[in-house]
Amino acid sequence: MKLHEYQAKEILKAQGIPVPQGMVVDNPADGLSAGESLGFPLAIKAQIYAGGRGKAGAIRIVFNREELQKGLTEILGMKVKGLRVKKVLIEKGLDIKGQFYLSITVDRARQSNVIMVSDAGGIDIEETAKAHPEKIMKEVLKTPHILEEGVVRKLISFLRLPDDLCAPFAEIVRGLFAVYLKSDAQIAEINPLILAGGNLFIACDAKIIIDDNALFRHQDLKAIKEESEDNELEKEAHRRNLAYVKLSGNIGIIGNGAGLVMATMDEVQRMGGRPANFLDIGGGAKREVVQNALEVLAADKEVAGIFINIFGGITRCDEVARGIIQITGERPFGVPVVLRLTGTQCEEGRRLLEKSDLVSVESMEEGAKKIVALVR
Repeated sequence: MKLHEYQAKEILKAQGIPVPQGMVVDNPADGLSAGESLGFPLAIKAQIYAGGRGKAGAIRIVFNREELQKGLTEILGMKVKGLRVKKVLIEKGLDIKGQFYLSITVDRARQSNVIMVSDAGGIDIEETAKAHPEKIMKEVLKTPHILEEGVVRKLISFLRLPDDLCAPFAEIVRGLFAVYLKSDAQIAEINPLILAGGNLFIACDAKIIIDDNALFRHQDLKAIKEESEDNELEKEAHRRNLAYVKLSGNIGIIGNGAGLVMATMDEVQRMGGRPANFLDIGGGAKREVVQNALEVLAADKEVAGIFINIFGGITRCDEVARGIIQITGERPFGVPVVLRLTGTQCEEGRRLLEKSDLVSVESMEEGAKKIVALVR
């Protein structure tokens, strides 16, 4: 779950991390009122789930009412990387003395959390990482959920901060780490972290992505979730709590487990087919979840066939079979459906399928080959 910049900043502010004074608006009239209230200079910042806003012209610095009106008119409604701008964050301009990068994320290879810092923060941080990796420090935590003071001191030493900035910077690091843990984030990033007048650190921009699997612990965050996609099928799938991504092909794919779904997509591609989606129903998917998944695929007019690949561990194959038989009986798709069931209660599931019009296969390879042939 991605958060907008303004939502991420609300979380940082609640943790005591300074953020610029600002307002969120969705129309030029409210934007002009906000600008008059805040006072110039101002930053207009598109609120979309994509990077590269500055280079796309979706962030503007304005110095008077005329520039503000022009910026609001041009940014609201524009598209950046296919996403339409529906809201902007208007913030008070800052007296910038320095820009830093600070982030905390998961290092899956080392099964821990990692903190990264740099004194070259800003829109070109990715280029900096490629061209000058020595300018970015990456510190893997020995204990994932503990930020040792020795780590904080190493970060400060790397940045060569003067004595009067060490304590305030350390507080920012501790605050961001607390946000990262409390919100079950996959990444918590401040870029740039501005050093403003008065030697005050301010989070000029913020990015937080929450682990979807932890949302049950964060009803407050779930309540503010907004869909990041313009695609209506993705919105509907996520409303039903399905892990779904729309693709450009014509073979719908359902599986239980991200790895299995990706392997299934690769196999369909290898057989000459084109996957229409990624759809993971999860490890313990019940009949209702399978039905929701099929209903989403049925709404995709590009889907000419469906391949369902289930490996039963926690998931019972007979439960999956019953769900599929029920929904196809109530609402015929008009497209071929191929199923591969293996694992827990798979024999019972296959017996149930023998009484239906659905095609049952025993291997992923056979299923991929069959659905591609049927669609052709």
